[in-house]
Amino acid sequence: MASETAGELLHEAAEPHGSGGLPQLDFDTWPSQIFWLAVALIALYQLMSKIALPRISSVLEERADAIADDLDRAEEFKRKAEEAQAAYDRALAEARGKAQAIAAETRAQIQAEVDTEMARADAEISARAAESEKRIREIRDSAMASVEAVATETAGAVIEAVLPDLSDPQAVEAAVKAELG
Repeated sequence: MASETAGELLHEAAEPHGSGGLPQLDFDTWPSQIFWLAVALIALYQLMSKIALPRISSVLEERADAIADDLDRAEEFKRKAEEAQAAYDRALAEARGKAQAIAAETRAQIQAEVDTEMARADAEISARAAESEKRIREIRDSAMASVEAVATETAGAVIEAVLPDLSDPQAVEAAVKAELG
């Protein structure tokens, strides 16, 4: 009998308990499942509301503050960059103005020097021209005197060769002067 009892026990152990299927759907275990579900939800709610959510919200708040600080710093840097750009533009405009003033002053100095040199050159040219005119007049007067002398001699020689009796050097000289001008 002992062997039968052991065989029956094995057979009972091998046989599933209750109905075949999922134990979650067994209505006999629902009250305990609902109890543990409520306990798990309450514990999860407590963990989330007391530990996880405050940490998450503090991290989110810190990130929002960091982003706001970064935006404020970026705005400050942007303002400083705009001020620097404006200062650069002013300095560039001043430098251009100074460069134009220096260029105008230099042009005026160069023009004054050119005018002075032109006046000096004009005076020198005028002096040389006057001297040249004087020398030309002297040369012309000398040439005219030479022409007059040659013309007088030639006329006197021609008259003496053609009409030796009528030769009058003073008359010949007066006629040559009248003819030459």
